[in-house]
Parts: sequence; structure tokens; C-alpha cells
Amino acid sequence: MGSPSRNRRVSTGGKDQTRLRIERMEAEREERRRLMQERKLERAEEEQRNIAAGNPGDVDFIGLVKKWRSEHAEDALPLESNEAQPEICVAVRKRPISEKERKRKDHDSVTCYHPVVWVHNAKLKVDGITKYLDHSSFCFDYGFDEDVSTEDVYRHSTLPLVEFTCSGKGGRATVFAYGQTGSGKTYTMNGIEAMVAEDIFHLLSKEGHGPNTDDTMVLVSFFEIYGGRIQDLLNKRHKLKVLEDGKGEVVVTGLREFEASDPQHLLEYIESAQRKRTTHATEANDTSSRSHAICQIVLRDKESEKLIGKLSLVDLAGSERGSDTKSHDKQRRTESSEINTSLLALKECIRALGGSSKHVPYRASKLTLILKDCFTSSLARTTMIATVSPGASAADHTINTLRYADRIKEKKLSDLKAHRRKLLENCQTNSSNTRAEQEPNDVIDDLEVLHTTLRGQSTEDLYDSAEEEDLEHNSHLHHEVETLFEEEESLLNLHMSVIQENAELLTEEGKLLQSVQSEDVIDYDIDNYAHRLESILDRKSYLISCLREKLISFRTQLDSEEVPGY
Repeated sequence: MGSPSRNRRVSTGGKDQTRLRIERMEAEREERRRLMQERKLERAEEEQRNIAAGNPGDVDFIGLVKKWRSEHAEDALPLESNEAQPEICVAVRKRPISEKERKRKDHDSVTCYHPVVWVHNAKLKVDGITKYLDHSSFCFDYGFDEDVSTEDVYRHSTLPLVEFTCSGKGGRATVFAYGQTGSGKTYTMNGIEAMVAEDIFHLLSKEGHGPNTDDTMVLVSFFEIYGGRIQDLLNKRHKLKVLEDGKGEVVVTGLREFEASDPQHLLEYIESAQRKRTTHATEANDTSSRSHAICQIVLRDKESEKLIGKLSLVDLAGSERGSDTKSHDKQRRTESSEINTSLLALKECIRALGGSSKHVPYRASKLTLILKDCFTSSLARTTMIATVSPGASAADHTINTLRYADRIKEKKLSDLKAHRRKLLENCQTNSSNTRAEQEPNDVIDDLEVLHTTLRGQSTEDLYDSAEEEDLEHNSHLHHEVETLFEEEESLLNLHMSVIQENAELLTEEGKLLQSVQSEDVIDYDIDNYAHRLESILDRKSYLISCLREKLISFRTQLDSEEVPGY
């Protein structure tokens, strides 16, 4: 048994240890508080620096993106490192953060380190607190960041096609601007069109280059495809029709071409057409381009009118996913369906151009039908410029755009379904037959091939679940929309015919009335007058009846277009 003094020392020592632990815990807590306060101040200062740099948003995610960029900055290659321009060139351009994105504190989540484009998708771990980035990468021929000017984009992606067009070999070159609405594609295309106008005349004026301004006509036409209708933007929105002759040549009937004498003259035509383009407000953009705008510049020999070269500049309508059209009215949904159909058809046509596919589904949309020679000619060159928004809130749309552009040049899928092979055989048989104009069955066949191809791709995990759901909706909706456009076309044509015949009948009525009321008429055959008037009225009644029946049929089809979920 210990002594009392020893017990007091042990007790005192125990209290000292406990007090020391408490003091240490308090000191650690104070240190944590101090560090948390410092971190809070640092975050506030970092947020202010980000705002000053024009990149507001979540400080943590911005920091993660900044750290990733500093670690991978050396991966970027100079733009001049590319070899000769390929037959199909795919470039991606990222625009700067917009003022609207800054106001909603949307941070920059896209990095372009040529030729790779990265999307840093902001995520939270299962604990709901820990933040991390999900990185997606895509490799293209060119990756242009927000600091690259439109002049540099043009010089690398489009100038080689302008030179190819002016080489005198009869080449067909096409430049597409594609992207989510509001991503800057129209801005990019407008800049490219201005530089094309300058360089075409510059190249034609160079000695020894090939064709020159003395013996070459520079012709321009500009039209849009809006809601299945084709309108000439340089000719009072005159309605155009696409026909395919017995030789398989596609003709846009009624399209006017205007000769330009110099760059300024050519640019005036282009700017005049641009002002008349159709735009509407969508969920993503207040002034979204709802039409495909096609500017075609054709070079012909002045004497023989032989084609020397053709350059098509296509500003595609803003793309939207099916989930983005849910609050649209019937007209906007119909527009979106037509836009998505043509974009999918365009992708497959460009893929066929760059591969060994024997069938090009250019009849799946009016856009691809009009540009048929750009897909089937051995002298075709194509550039696709995909524009993307940098904001984190648009990351899903950006990935969707990059997937679209990536699939244009990807390796073909070899194990498509037997159903698709059978459809291809049928389409190849149909395409060998001569036709006076586009056959509806050919359009349906190409649409079926298009959707079967996409379903084959989705089995390879190229689509996410949302896209697969959109695909199933669109497959049905595209066919309905195609039928609706045919009914609309038929109604408009009948209406025009009725107006023209009514005008002729009105003229005949005037002559009939004059034959019995004229001052120099003394006697007339009243029976003949009554018989002719009755015939005219019967014909008018018949025309009105036919037009009314067609209208009822169209309204029935229009009402049946309502699709649940859209």
C-alpha cells in the first residue's frame, strides 16, 4: 500500500496530463479555426481575382480546372504543326465566356490544347461534399481556344478549300459551322464569309494560279432551309423546290444567282441575305438560328459557262437535344425535329464521304439532297467547324457537340444489323433508277437507314441514356414530320394552283360580262351567257371543295403530330 504523498503525486500528474491534452486540443482547434479563416479569406480573394479575370463561379471547381491546366499545358501543339489539309477536316472552336454566363456565375469548363479538346465536368462524390472533375477528351484536326482569332480559324480550316475551289479543277468544297445554339457558329461563319469574299478575288487576280478574273464569273446564291421549306434570301424569299433529274443531278428550281464584280459587291450580297435569315427564341438562346443558311459561290468560265469550282458555306441551325424541346410549341418541335434529322443525315453523309460506304443517305433530308454533289463527287473537300460554349452549365451540350464532330471521322462500325444491310441493298437498287424528282419512298428508306445506323452506334456505348431516349422519340417523330411536310407541300401547291385558276376564271367572267354589257353590243345569246356562267361557278365550287378537303386532311395530320413527352 502506497504512501499518501505518492498517491497525491500520481493524482497531480494525471490532472496535469489531462490538462495538457485539453490545452493541446484547444490549441489544435484554434489552429483549425485560424486555417479555416485564412482559407475563407483566400477563397474570397481568389473569387475576386476570378471575377476580375472574367471567370466567376465555384472557386473550388475553378481551382481544380486551373491546376489541371497547369499540369497539362505542355501537351498543346502549335497550330502550324499540322500536315496537309485532309479531305475531311474537323475543327473545334471554343468561344470566350459571355456576359450572360458571368452574371449567372458559370465558370469555364472547356480546355483546347490543340489538337485535343477537354471538357471538365464538375461532379460531387457520393458524400455530397467532396468535389472533383470528370475529364472527357476528343482529338480533332484543329482545336482552337478562345484566344485564337477568326482570321487564324479561317487560315487553317477554310483557306485551303478556297484555294482548292480556285484551282480550276472543278472542285466542290464545303464548310459547315455546327454547334449548340448560342455557341458562336454564326459569328464564326460571318467572319469566314467576309474573308472568303476577299480571297476569292485575290486568288483569281494572281498570275499563273489558274483561272483569272478576266475569263471567270463569280456567281453567288444564298438560300435557307427552314421548317422543310427552301427560300431564296436574295430574291424576296421566293419559294424554291428541289428536283433530281434523270441523270441524278440535283437542281434547285427558281434559285437566282447573282454575279459579283469585286469583293465588296460579293460581301454586300451575303450581308443582305444574312439580315433576312429566320431566327426564333429557344430555351438556350433568345435569337437562335432556326434555319440552315447556305451561301454558294460558283466559279464559271465566261464563254462556255463550264464549272470551274464551287464553294458552299453552310451555317447550320442551332442543335438541340430532345429534352430541350419539351416546352416548345408544336411549330418549334417540328422545326427541332427537322433540324435534328438533317444534322444526323449530314453526319452520316460526311462519314460516307471519308470512308468506303457504297451508299450515301443524302435523301434523308433536303439539306443533304441539295449538297449531294459535295458528298458524291471525287473532287469534294469538306471542313466542319464545331463551336462550343465554355460554361459549366453547358457541359452536356458541349460533349454532345464534340461527340457529333468526333463521329464524323471515327472508324466505321463493322457489325451493323442485318436489317440495315437489307435496307442499303434496297436503297442502292432504287438509286440506280432514273427519276424526274425526289421519290418519297427513297426519303423514307434513307431515314430508316439513318436511324438504324444510329441504333447500331448506340449499342457501342457511343450514346448516353438520354441520347438513346431522344433517338427513340426522334425516330418516330422524324417520320411524322416528313409526312407532315409532304402534306404541307401538297396543300401549298394546290392553293397556288387554285389561286391561278381562279384568276383565269375571273378574267373569263370579265370577258363574259363585257360581252353582254358593252355599249356596242345590240343583241346577245342569253342562253350561252347563262351556260358559260354556270360552268364557271361549277368550276369555282369544285376548286374550293378540293382545297377544303386538302386543308381538312392537313389539319388532321397536324393534330396527330402531338407526341407525348415533346
